[in-house]
Amino acid sequence: MAQQAVKNKNVIITGANSGIGYEAAKVLAKQGARVVLAVRNEEKGQEAAQNIEKESKEAKVSVMKLDLADLASVKEFADAYKERFDGLDILINNAGVMIPPYQKTKDGFELQFGGNHLGHFALTGHLLPLLKKTPSARVVTLSSIAHRKASIYFDNLDGSKGYKAMKFYRQSKLANLLFARELDNRLKRAQVNAMSIACHPGISATNLFKAGGKRMQPVVNFLLHQFFQTPEMGALPTLYAATEATLKGGEYIGPDGRGNHRGLPALEVPAKGVYNETTMKKLWDVSEELTGVVYDL
Repeated sequence: MAQQAVKNKNVIITGANSGIGYEAAKVLAKQGARVVLAVRNEEKGQEAAQNIEKESKEAKVSVMKLDLADLASVKEFADAYKERFDGLDILINNAGVMIPPYQKTKDGFELQFGGNHLGHFALTGHLLPLLKKTPSARVVTLSSIAHRKASIYFDNLDGSKGYKAMKFYRQSKLANLLFARELDNRLKRAQVNAMSIACHPGISATNLFKAGGKRMQPVVNFLLHQFFQTPEMGALPTLYAATEATLKGGEYIGPDGRGNHRGLPALEVPAKGVYNETTMKKLWDVSEELTGVVYDL
């Protein structure tokens, strides 16, 4: 495993105040990267930043407000970032919500598709000018093994014709995977010196599972600690995707254990037929239309 040095590189991690995003931020900050924790709750973000700084005195960590379920907030974050920094080496699209009751974003999208996919699509598009001018920039987008049983419901993206939380979570994670691959294809076609990589953490004991409601929590807590890997281990595919020197772009990284639930990071093959060119292009076009963010690629 040949890691690229990240010292003095600019990194954004969405949802970095806890779980996998926090563990990835901790490692990258310790290695000398300038890490921006892009978080919805700034108070929790500041607490996370302080904890990282306690562990690593030289850490360069800052906190910036980002609500992926609000396209105005996404643009404000990107504009503020571009004012403060003149480059972006690594963008980690990590934040996510899992199996909430039916809710909509500020812009009227179903919360999981809107926050997990469209928010990150818009964020990456707004930051694209910086990514394009930063040599060897990387975009890392987190998917999930949940993509394996998923489809994109183009006729019901907002859930108005029926909503099942897990079904829509799977859809959002498939969208993350297709976005990562299509972005890499477009970067290559445009001959941009940047790459896009997808990854997933296996099944990790993170706060994501708390979205299922109080009645499920005792069961979830038991399962998390008995069968799932730690957030530190869950962050390894993210770190591999962000720093492994041998990657070319377009890969999918996940744990190497049985069912890809846990283990060390390795190249993984997504579910058969996932990278459907027609679906990928349609999702891209719909995402540009819904967000109003058109990529210069």
